[in-house]
Amino acid sequence: QVQLVESGGGLVQAGDSLNLSCAASGYTFGNNRVAWWRQAAGKEREFVVAMSWSGIYYADSVKGRFAMSRDNAKNTLWLLMNHLKPEDTAVYYCAAGAGWCSGTGCYERSMYEYWGQGTQVTVSS
Repeated sequence: QVQLVESGGGLVQAGDSLNLSCAASGYTFGNNRVAWWRQAAGKEREFVVAMSWSGIYYADSVKGRFAMSRDNAKNTLWLLMNHLKPEDTAVYYCAAGAGWCSGTGCYERSMYEYWGQGTQVTVSS
């Protein structure tokens, strides 16, 4: 049974940083496509960043502020979020899919079969 578990969310002030993690069980991230998505209250889930062997792809809204990394030895994903803004407030989800993706192909929600339960990030102004 595949399980992805996010942690590291919380309440911070604008300009602060947070480092989210996503640990997997029953699944090996390896070189498979992995991503972070977020969903603000009342809005659709939106793409944040994806990683595949082909590269790392960031949404324009987080480019230069967020950094995704992967530790295959620990089978864990990380999302370092710097210079947080109130508009970054959302539930953040990690996601994984079999195989690779490239470019805008990584932005499709259907590319990810496995999802975590999410962790809340709240940024106050």
